[in-house]
Parts: sequence; structure tokens; C-alpha cells
Amino acid sequence: MAQADNETIDLEIIVQDTQEGKKPELRLWLRMLSTTKLISQEIRRRLRTEFGATLPQFDLLAQLYREKDGLRLGELSKRTMVTNGNVTGLVERLEGDGLIVRETPHGDRRVTVAKLTRKGEDSFSAMAKAHEGWLRDMMADVEPAAIKVLLDDMSLVKASVSNHLSEGESA
Repeated sequence: MAQADNETIDLEIIVQDTQEGKKPELRLWLRMLSTTKLISQEIRRRLRTEFGATLPQFDLLAQLYREKDGLRLGELSKRTMVTNGNVTGLVERLEGDGLIVRETPHGDRRVTVAKLTRKGEDSFSAMAKAHEGWLRDMMADVEPAAIKVLLDDMSLVKASVSNHLSEGESA
């Protein structure tokens, strides 16, 4: 696996001396984790370079894009897995950039709803189109049939993990 000088060591190094066929669950988990990390780092880099945006900003805009009536800040926090305080900071930054607005429905100042502006919709649409292209480019060496098999197999893995979560947890 090729690495740039500034990249961290691939997580799979943990099991590099493990015989093939040994510790398959650990190897699978590390492979998924390291692949996710590689993709995430590249997406973050490209968002920053091409749009001056962060991945949390992109994720927040994506949630608002799906909800034309906007979302309460607490719901945005849950959906993006970002703390309430960090969501507030993200919202303030995006509002300052003219991408979202905050409203208090029915004059209830206890409730704040964030909505995309027209500029926010246009900006997110451009980012989403680029994001889709980046993923397609990064996976260009994987045959479509292999992607389908991986999707099906990962559904099995996800279902198994979900079946064995601690009580009260959910996927």
C-alpha cells in the first residue's frame, strides 16, 4: 500500500504478522476502518481545497438539504453526531457565509430552526456533485459487480453488528 510522507501508518499494520485466515473479524474491522479513514481524509482535503469547507459543514448542509422546512439545532446535532455546542459554531459560520438562516418558529425563542438559503442550496449542490465524482474516481478500479457484492456483504456485517449491540444501543 503506497503512503505519502504525511499520512499516518495504515491501521492494518496491527495484524500484518497474523497468518492469513487468523483473526478474520479483527482484520475485517481494521480493513473497513482504514479504508474509511483514507476516503475521509481525501474528502476532507478536497472539500477544503475546492470549496473552503469542512466535512462537518458539508454534513450539516446535507442534512438541511434533505429537510426543506429546516431542522432544529438539537436534531442537527443528533443527525450529524456533533455536540450541540459545535453545531452552534457550525451554524454561526454557515450563517455568516450566507448559506443558512436561523429562524424561531411562531416566535418561540426556545426553538431555533436552521434552513438553507438559496445560496446554501446552490453551494451544497455543487459540493454534492463533486463529492459523488470524487468517490467514483477513488473507486474507479473496483468493478461495479464487486461494489454490489461488497454492498450486499456489508449489509450482512451491519445487521450482525446491530444484532449484537449492547442493550439500549442502535445503529
